[in-house]
Amino acid sequence: MYKHMKKILGITLLAAFIGGAAAIGGYKLFEGNQIGSTISEKQNLYFANNPLKVSSAGTADFTQAAAAVAPGVVHIKTTYAAAGKSERSSPMDMMEDFFGGGGRQMQRQPRAASGSGVIISQDGYIVTNNHVVENAEKVEVILTDRRKVEAKVIGRDPNTDLALIKVNATNLPVVKFGNSDNVQVGEWVLAVGFPLDLNTTVTAGIVSAKNRSIGIIGREQEGAEITEEEYREYQRTGKRPDRPANTSIESFIQTDAAINPGNSGGALVNANGELVGINSAIASQSGYNQGYGFAIPVNLARKVVDDFMKYGSVKRGYIGVSFVPLSADNPAEIKSNEVSGLYVNDVVAGGGGAAAGIKAGDVIKKVDGVVINDSPDLQERIGRLNPGDKVKLSVLRAGELKDFTVTLKGESSVGISSNTAATKSVEVSKLGATFVPATQAQKSKFGINSGVVVSSVTTGKAFDNIGVEKGLIITKVNGQPVNSVGDVQKALPQTRNNMVYMSGVSEQGTFNFSFPAQ
Repeated sequence: MYKHMKKILGITLLAAFIGGAAAIGGYKLFEGNQIGSTISEKQNLYFANNPLKVSSAGTADFTQAAAAVAPGVVHIKTTYAAAGKSERSSPMDMMEDFFGGGGRQMQRQPRAASGSGVIISQDGYIVTNNHVVENAEKVEVILTDRRKVEAKVIGRDPNTDLALIKVNATNLPVVKFGNSDNVQVGEWVLAVGFPLDLNTTVTAGIVSAKNRSIGIIGREQEGAEITEEEYREYQRTGKRPDRPANTSIESFIQTDAAINPGNSGGALVNANGELVGINSAIASQSGYNQGYGFAIPVNLARKVVDDFMKYGSVKRGYIGVSFVPLSADNPAEIKSNEVSGLYVNDVVAGGGGAAAGIKAGDVIKKVDGVVINDSPDLQERIGRLNPGDKVKLSVLRAGELKDFTVTLKGESSVGISSNTAATKSVEVSKLGATFVPATQAQKSKFGINSGVVVSSVTTGKAFDNIGVEKGLIITKVNGQPVNSVGDVQKALPQTRNNMVYMSGVSEQGTFNFSFPAQ
């Protein structure tokens, strides 16, 4: 009997050993297959084996949350080529003033700036702000163990002011994604970053508001929303305003946690130590903290970084409508007594909204069952989705609430052209600039028949040295009309006396300039 039990025990132990080995082997196999997975999958794997042990959201003790998050927030140092004149290098320069970038001064030496970033995977992916790394010649990350490593920019999205960078390092501490939809006004939050070039700094405050738009990302883009005056003109003439579509997304979490220069790209976390936002801007008269900071919701950031990892650019879906937010002061032309929701003033032919049956005059009240009061509510929810995704719109029409299922379309389907990484923005290295073709709306606005838009300028190169700025439209190169980057490249060699001549137009009027051919 004893021998029989001993034999059974031996078999049981052997089976347990084999099962344990198989489990470990399976885990290692699964772990090894994470190279091409999404950030969400990487985080699920990491935190399944490294659970957070922090206090609840209701407590005022932030020690555990700060200890969990601080190792995963890094200091980002950027350097730029020598500047040739005093000018702004980026549409986000107001935020760079706040967070450590600033405008370029009269100098001929490399510039340096700093910001913060959040480690979101063990293998070195870091999310930060676009304006922290935009136009930088070199990006360095200082880890919490004081190692300094150079980072590669994986993708930038000016429309959300987000960027994804990567360092060649492993086994890094990771900040856990939370759910920004669950953030409540009045909830305690922490801001973690590197303000004023100090070491890791943690400040506490509450969520002051959600879905806040402050116009800082899209201030150089003319929006899809139109003003009351423009709407009246549209009603009178039937002609839509000639301006490019606004593809920026602003739906910030507002907080009174102290944020200062250098915090840009850092973490906004709840008291559970979960990432709920990426700090991006402050409201300030002086450039320093005066009570209000703004963070990009993590649910939007998650979609952007996953797109960068999968496609190298952001794939954004559009409903294909333009709208006016309703209020108690609706213009008389709007035939609605509603004071909340989005009044559809136009539907793009061939867009998802038109195909689903959305009509001008409808009032969008809900998106997937969530009440929509203003444009940031809609922009942020749609901004998380991809072309081909379906969304349910609850629309008020003739006093009755109707549901429509809209299949989102890509940029080309709704006539949107932007100068983000997702478009055909092509560099001409001789000029130190990238270009996109001017839209028909831009050509009509300025009364031109040709043109390419300067979508970025590299510091220290030809265009930068002579003061050509982003947003200018080049209409002719060496007397030849240009409508594409190919036209620019073809016309460049046709110099006169070894000089390149260019003509163009901007909001300030027409211009002509020349410079020596390289």
